[in-house]
Amino acid sequence: MNSKSTSSQSFCVRKLKVLADTTRLSVLEILMEGPKHVGELNAVLGIEQSLLSHHLKVLREEGFVTATRDGKAVLYCCAPNIQQRNGGKAIDLGCCLLCFD
Repeated sequence: MNSKSTSSQSFCVRKLKVLADTTRLSVLEILMEGPKHVGELNAVLGIEQSLLSHHLKVLREEGFVTATRDGKAVLYCCAPNIQQRNGGKAIDLGCCLLCFD
């Protein structure tokens, strides 16, 4: 196995580990429909805001979502590098295709 395929596998494993959490996967699926504020996400998910903030931080750090200041609130959306396929029902991670069907 060469170093390029090892690096590619490490990238894929890291991304899939982040998405292996049901809350983070749900957040990403919601954001695929369009940008949302934390309150809007929380209305759908119904979890503690501190827990939601933790999951959003992990998704930001791994490049899945971006955050933009919107007055006193923060607007979250899918990161530009997340390539949506099948009308927004799938994400091309580069190493694999994640479908939400």
